[in-house]
Amino acid sequence: MPLPGPRNSLTDIPGLLVGHAEDTAAQTGVTVIRTAGAWTAGVDIRGGGPGGRETAALEPQNMVGQLHALVFSGGSVFGLGAADAVAAALSAEGVGLQLHAGAPAIPIVPAAVLHDLANAGNKQWGLEPPYRRLGFSALNAAGEEFAEGRVGAG
Repeated sequence: MPLPGPRNSLTDIPGLLVGHAEDTAAQTGVTVIRTAGAWTAGVDIRGGGPGGRETAALEPQNMVGQLHALVFSGGSVFGLGAADAVAAALSAEGVGLQLHAGAPAIPIVPAAVLHDLANAGNKQWGLEPPYRRLGFSALNAAGEEFAEGRVGAG
């Protein structure tokens, strides 16, 4: 049986970084797992009410099968905005698929959301749910060292 790495965490895998961001007033958060380049990935979706984006790109019959980051967010459908932010930031860095010269990079950023809308947090955000902002913050916080437990989307 292999021994744990020096941090005994996900980031013991070379090329993986993890970042969290939280909105304490809304009692919600986002976790981003960033990869060094495109990483092969797959997906198995279960449950009666899954919420996600770009998971079909990882299904074996489709051509992509790789990701550049993975996002977990609270907020149910509103939380998908976190992945929009991560995709925009990575594309601005030139990270993603280059299908045509001069076109923007297209990062593959699958996301899964949790339903935390019924907790005690303030969800009266109107037209500005916090998840896009949290997505940028979690991506910027991504590193080898990160908090564990009830943080980010945890």
